[in-house]
Amino acid sequence: MQTTRKSITFTDQQDSWIKLRVENGDFTNDSEYIRELVRKDQAENMKLMELKQAIDEGMQSGRSPLKISDIIKKVDNGEL
Repeated sequence: MQTTRKSITFTDQQDSWIKLRVENGDFTNDSEYIRELVRKDQAENMKLMELKQAIDEGMQSGRSPLKISDIIKKVDNGEL
C-alpha cells in the first residue's frame, strides 16, 4: 500500500492526549493512532451513507398498505 507523508498541527492538549494513548500502549506511535481515527471516521461515514440510501429507497418505494402493528408483527415473526 502506498503511503503519503503529511504534516499536521495539534494543540498542546491534543498532543498530550495522543502521547498518553501511545504511552499507555494503546498504539505504538502517533501515526498509528491518527490512522485508527481516520479508519473509524471512514466506517462511520459509510454507515451514514448506507442509512441515507436506505431512507431514500424507503421514501421512493411509496406508502405501505400495512399498519404499524402489522409491520411490528412481521418483524417479530422474522418476515421483514
